[in-house]
Amino acid sequence: MKRTLLSFFFAIGLLYVSAQEFSPVDYVNPLIGTQSKYELSNGNTYPAIARPWGMNFWTPQTGNMGDGWVYTYTADKIKGFKQTHQPSPWNNDYGQFSIMPMINNLEFDQEKRASWFSHKAEIAKPYYYSVYLADYDITTEFAPTERANIFRITYPQTDSAVFVIDAFDKGSYVKFIPEENKVIGYSTRNSGGVPDNFKNYFVIVFDKPVEFYRGVRNGELVEDEREIEDDHAGAMVGFRTARGEVVTARVASSFISFEQAELNLKEVLEKSFEEIKQEGRDRWNEVLGRVEVEDDNLDRVRTFYSALYRSTLFPRDFTEFDAEGKRYHYSPYNGKVLPGAMFTDTGFWDTFRSLFPLLNLLYPSMNDQMQEGLVNAYKESGFLPEWASPGHRESMIGNNSASVVADALITGREGYDKALLWEALESGANSVHPDISATGRTGYQLYNELGYIPYGEGVNQNVARTLEYAFNDWSIYQYGKAIGRPESELQVYKQRALNYRNLFDPETKLMRPKDTEGNFRPDFDPSAWSKDYTEGNSWHWSFCVFHDPQGLIDLMGGKKEFVQMLDTVFVIPSYEGMKSRSMIHEMREMQVMNMGQYAHGNQPIQHMPYLYNYAGQPWKSQFWVRKIMDKLYQPTPDGYCGDEDNGQTSAWYVFSALGFYSVAPGTGQYVIGSPIFDKVTLHLENGNKVELLTDDQGLDGPYVQQMKLNGKVYDRNYIQYTDLMDGAKIKFEMAVSPNKERGISEDAVPYSFSTE
Repeated sequence: MKRTLLSFFFAIGLLYVSAQEFSPVDYVNPLIGTQSKYELSNGNTYPAIARPWGMNFWTPQTGNMGDGWVYTYTADKIKGFKQTHQPSPWNNDYGQFSIMPMINNLEFDQEKRASWFSHKAEIAKPYYYSVYLADYDITTEFAPTERANIFRITYPQTDSAVFVIDAFDKGSYVKFIPEENKVIGYSTRNSGGVPDNFKNYFVIVFDKPVEFYRGVRNGELVEDEREIEDDHAGAMVGFRTARGEVVTARVASSFISFEQAELNLKEVLEKSFEEIKQEGRDRWNEVLGRVEVEDDNLDRVRTFYSALYRSTLFPRDFTEFDAEGKRYHYSPYNGKVLPGAMFTDTGFWDTFRSLFPLLNLLYPSMNDQMQEGLVNAYKESGFLPEWASPGHRESMIGNNSASVVADALITGREGYDKALLWEALESGANSVHPDISATGRTGYQLYNELGYIPYGEGVNQNVARTLEYAFNDWSIYQYGKAIGRPESELQVYKQRALNYRNLFDPETKLMRPKDTEGNFRPDFDPSAWSKDYTEGNSWHWSFCVFHDPQGLIDLMGGKKEFVQMLDTVFVIPSYEGMKSRSMIHEMREMQVMNMGQYAHGNQPIQHMPYLYNYAGQPWKSQFWVRKIMDKLYQPTPDGYCGDEDNGQTSAWYVFSALGFYSVAPGTGQYVIGSPIFDKVTLHLENGNKVELLTDDQGLDGPYVQQMKLNGKVYDRNYIQYTDLMDGAKIKFEMAVSPNKERGISEDAVPYSFSTE
């Protein structure tokens, strides 16, 4: 009888759950990837509590001031709650300050004010965070908006409830305004990429009268100064509280002025904590709900929505709204306050591959605004950014803004100056920023003259640069062709798009460095992580011909030889190359994953498993893509296999879980892989729907037996962007064994420039 009753109530519970409103944000775990360190990245993320693409993020702070590892899962103590704009620990932060509630403690020092905490008493949602500070018997909660935040702090009974405000060092300011229960201030601490007049202005307002105040100057408490400007300014405000009494602090910031910070504060004024929290939850459900997953595998669903959350944080919206509701921004390029959109905190070397293609598919109107932001970046600096945080940064290689701009155009983005972007593309392809070598094209003179960048001429990462510039030239060619530029302007980029051929070595069938005379480097080790490549070796970079896989197949001797080279990547032991240079974390991440020379933790090779589709063996793509998803992604603190990188590694998973991937942005095609969900509905922005259904996909069914598009058998190894935009029903019949007759015809092969 007991079992019967239990079964009955369990069934009723399932019916109740299924009847609830679809809430994808409940599957998100912001702590995925936080079990990371300098030596080994499992994501190198922090719990970004924010609104989608928000100007400000907030996070609990376990690391020290200035430490790129702001929150690590293995830490025991919290040192503050930090406003952050950090895109990566390697690029670090700017526009940062922190607060910390305490009792009976006037210690400003971050180590002395820190409190023990436990993940068992911690709640992390994209829109809300709560933690119990054990040393102070305080529960701290916060819920942010795009430019503001609301804190709800539950104190014990005490005559000394303290609220610390730390504006950080390297130039900061605080001022107490007692009649308004308000503290204002600014922080200038940054890691580069800012003009000389950079400041992040903040305002904090309390709902309870402040009973005592202490200023802090360079770590020392100051009793009689309400206004402090120094290297390291801070403040402490205090109250008397009853047990369980809640103090609410409303916080906002601006890159423009104190007055604008007050305007931004309106996002949380006249609203309760619960209202702000619910609005954040609703906004995340709106954004994540563009993809509706129906599947019983909770680990996969959690991994998916956590990846989609990471894919909709960056690039951040850097714009603010004036008193009349007009958009404007502080320029991180020239320090002026100017009208229009601005987005930042993304590295195109990472995100051109799948993050921006994902935006074009699911959130096209957001990318319309981002393209306007790129136009403004060019107006304000003379270059398109390659790595922006918030302005131009000296990070990575390539001219991959060309891909971001081209894919946006090809997929129909509107509302920005496309002619000016053509000017920007041509300029960036034939110049380099005078101060930031990562912006524009380092080595463009050699590349334009020789058709490649040689080794030994003072331009390192020469093979990697050559391969990326060739793809970038193809992107520029496609953009120019689409907006109707004359053939006389396009021809040079069309020719340069084939420059990848100039470094192909027929002996090794790999991309190998050459000198200025055209001689291959004699001391060549394909597994060596040498200075000729970027964070990788020849096995990783030799397949970086996104726009022309057929051209690469031809160079390698045909499809059979090409497949053998792809297979070899997974066979060569992962320890090969580990002694070729001093260890970097990307090397260690490849080594420990035990997938040969396949290094999914870094971007250059992430498209490579899909290339079997170009060589008549699509089932191998299906096998490897499924294996990568199931082995290298988990909904846990160590859930990534390397740096998450501003949505790129997450967007790879989002696309791949759906069953396709953007191998070559700008082609308007997605290459087929191995879908992992029973049913997915894409709610497109234009009102159409795409239904993706699978039969028998299970954990052991990675192979596509048959595919149907709108009821008709579909044999191609790719699907068009336009097919999806029109609304579509795609059905995959999966199997435990490959169908070696599907997708092997010449018509089934995705785009290659050589066959255009």
